[in-house]
Amino acid sequence: MTKLFRCLINLHILLLLDATNHAITSVRADNPIIQTIYTSDPAPIIYNNRLYVFVSHDEDGSKVFTQKDWRLFSTTDMANWQDHGIPMSLETFDWADRDAWAGHVVHRNNKFYYYVPIHRRGGDMAIGVGVSDNIEGPFKDALGKPLVENGAIDPDVYIDDDGQAYLYWSNPGLWYLQLNSDMVSYSGNPTQINLTTEAFGTRSSTRVSSTGFQEGGWIYKRNGTIYFVYASHCCPESIAYSVGSGPLGPWTYKGVIMTQGPGSFTNHPGVIDYKNNSYFFYHNGALPGGSEWTRSVSVERFEYNSDGSIPQTEQTLMGPPQLETLDPYIRQEAETMAFSSGLKTQVSSNGGIDVTSIENGDYIKLKGVDFGSGAKSLVVCVASKDTGSRIEVRLASKEGILIGVCDISQTGDLQTWGFDRRDISGATGVQDLFFLFKGGNGLLFNFDWWQFNQ
Repeated sequence: MTKLFRCLINLHILLLLDATNHAITSVRADNPIIQTIYTSDPAPIIYNNRLYVFVSHDEDGSKVFTQKDWRLFSTTDMANWQDHGIPMSLETFDWADRDAWAGHVVHRNNKFYYYVPIHRRGGDMAIGVGVSDNIEGPFKDALGKPLVENGAIDPDVYIDDDGQAYLYWSNPGLWYLQLNSDMVSYSGNPTQINLTTEAFGTRSSTRVSSTGFQEGGWIYKRNGTIYFVYASHCCPESIAYSVGSGPLGPWTYKGVIMTQGPGSFTNHPGVIDYKNNSYFFYHNGALPGGSEWTRSVSVERFEYNSDGSIPQTEQTLMGPPQLETLDPYIRQEAETMAFSSGLKTQVSSNGGIDVTSIENGDYIKLKGVDFGSGAKSLVVCVASKDTGSRIEVRLASKEGILIGVCDISQTGDLQTWGFDRRDISGATGVQDLFFLFKGGNGLLFNFDWWQFNQ
């Protein structure tokens, strides 16, 4: 982040305090899509018919952009999201010391490449590359050094139809280079793209630039047209887009897609088609405790206009429609949620991730669960140091119809796992499912997975 941009951030904080103070304090809908941590800078990618979104992680209580790792979530129904933990962190790069900021992932050569901006120890912001054979990681440092270093951030990769890959980065200028086929080296020199008002629009304040472009580019092709979506008109930032016939333009400014949302003066787009629908990812400060430094990723469905233009999209609490129901009769991970309150996740001794920080009154919501003709029993996998806690299983809301109660037994400690099987009555058809946690003061237990039986 440039010194000038930091100054502008401080200038706009006072203007944003009122919006932040009036941000949502009691969210019960499905946006933002992740509630266990603060997230930002979404980078969606489709793999094996599943939609994954890589995100930056804003640390709780941040007063600047404090980010130490990246997180990964996925879905098949656009309503219930599974937490895959930490695929990569600052510790992946021995030469970096801070600022795990907005990255982008591409799949090529049977590998996944994660391009991220990080601060080089003793130097400036630089772009590193993580590589993994598995989309869920772990990623390792592909080079042991920066791919490129010039103080800019927000890398984005586009692979053209001829196979040539381009790496772009920005703030406040816009740069690119041509990646070689190995995706971790490049030919030629980094080149700065000329920002013009014809290409990127005009901003009202010219203290950073006379054009609308600011940062966070997201480039993709649709029906022969290349779309360049980006954060614009800082600060606060809206999301605008330009179009071109080739990966280097010339670009033509097309307008604003999304105006500023609650509680955050930044934004960052990610646009993707999945299961015959188009989705727009972004971030705001809409969760309780949210702010310009503690942001949250949301998503909206949209439809292109008949001429291929992108309509202006509003930020909502409801998010997109669910694409398919959730099957309760197969093992479902507890860290799969449509919404939750008061919870965190962690690496489990059982493998994968479990739900932790469970206290009295916390809950998990699963959307659109198809019980069919009816469930007869439920098995939960939990770990507890004490007795006296329970899971109330309810339909429609956390105060809804009670269909069963799982009394939690002592298993030994919070990573020694046991099972509780309980009869269930009244769960038929398609329902929203709630696990409501009850008990005494403090931490109650950890929750790994659940499964209903017919």
